[in-house]
Amino acid sequence: MNNGKIPTRAFLEMRKEVLNQWITGKEVVLDEAIAYQASIQAEKRFSARLAKAIVEKETLVQPRAGVALPAEHIKLLKHLQDEGTADLLPTTIDSYTRHNRYHEAQTGIDESVRTGKSLLNGFPAVNHGVSVCRNIVESLNVPLQVRHGTPDARLLAEITLAGGFTSFEGGGISYNIPYGKNNSLEKTITDWQYVDRLVGYYEEKGIRINREPFGPLTGTLVPPCISHSVAILESLLAAQQGCKCITVGYGQCGNQNQDIAAIRTLEKLTKEYLGRFGYRDVVVSTVFHQWMGGFPQDEAKAYAVIGWGAATAVLSGATKVIVKSPHEAFGVPTAEANANGLKTSKQLTVMLKDQIAVETPLLVAEMDIIEKETRSILEAVLKLGNNDFGLSALRGFEAGLIDVPFAPAQCNANKALPARDNNGAIRFLDFGNLPFDEDIKAFHRQKLQERADVERRDVSFQMVIDDIYAVSKGRLVGRPR
Repeated sequence: MNNGKIPTRAFLEMRKEVLNQWITGKEVVLDEAIAYQASIQAEKRFSARLAKAIVEKETLVQPRAGVALPAEHIKLLKHLQDEGTADLLPTTIDSYTRHNRYHEAQTGIDESVRTGKSLLNGFPAVNHGVSVCRNIVESLNVPLQVRHGTPDARLLAEITLAGGFTSFEGGGISYNIPYGKNNSLEKTITDWQYVDRLVGYYEEKGIRINREPFGPLTGTLVPPCISHSVAILESLLAAQQGCKCITVGYGQCGNQNQDIAAIRTLEKLTKEYLGRFGYRDVVVSTVFHQWMGGFPQDEAKAYAVIGWGAATAVLSGATKVIVKSPHEAFGVPTAEANANGLKTSKQLTVMLKDQIAVETPLLVAEMDIIEKETRSILEAVLKLGNNDFGLSALRGFEAGLIDVPFAPAQCNANKALPARDNNGAIRFLDFGNLPFDEDIKAFHRQKLQERADVERRDVSFQMVIDDIYAVSKGRLVGRPR
């Protein structure tokens, strides 16, 4: 890992190897790519749209979407833009590309052409190359972001940024720990330092690219302090390489008071830690991800979950919300279902625009505990790595000071266990090696005991199991029947 900003000469030398990973890498000419980015009008730039939303205090809506073939991908995104009224659009990348398996991605493209239907679960941007990406960008009227899940996204970033995308999602922690078992954390952080340095290089040339760490992590009962700690570390890593526009994210947990507190503390703490290390010129925005766990199969009930997420996003003051579809329980949604999820969310974001959640004593108390927990983790982790952000993250996970619930990665301790309290807020059943003091631990134990008393059962792992499946069964808290 690099313990500072990658020098320009060293970075430009690294690029030669990266661009040789697949034939389309030869299409990337950095000076020409910068000139192309400079030609993209402000209304189609992610950073400009986010900045406008911050000033106007609006919450933008954005879906997930991606299919194998360019014409069909454009058709899908146009439908989400025109019928779904999306403010921002994604290009979700297919699984083969996420694992740098470009030969298999090409087979998927060929089979999709032969059969007339997408046989990939996303858009293989690397295989299609720069000119195809530009055609997509030019076919739409709103900003485009790359969304994926790639441990090594170096070539993907080169192709898509040269192709005119103005936002790039992910990070060396958030696209490792929740996504795979055997990926080296040191390597993924190093590979993502390259991505951030590429974005920083564009920034040096006057081109602002938005960077967004992946907030929800495993999307399963993740306490805010855990996702906050990862988001802030990835923001520091990105800022160190020159990124100036960062969107930090959080996945809906379901208790509205905790969710609002989470978004507000995430923004506050991210700015605080960036400022502490001298990155005061970074523009910070927030993204609220609608419920990432199991969805009801009944479409009407699914709309209720979507609506609850959209309302909470607005009341929290999130800059944007990532929207789910009413077909979430069945896999990849149709374009129509995806658009309907967007319209449901857009109705709420517009209708509630002038409303804010008042800072009640309950909200202030929740914000206070999240801040204490997050600072406890970050201070311990940064101390362990002597304020070297990458080394701190590496050592923090090794020591279990950061521990993502239900993550498959072997480098994750998987000792910390969450469960809901009596009001549905996520607390810790088992702290693992999290660096909490006794006051914080006592708070969590008390909250879970209150639920146990109401349900007339012991505090136990069964609560965790019940909570994982609760929303798909129409409840937030997994009460015994």
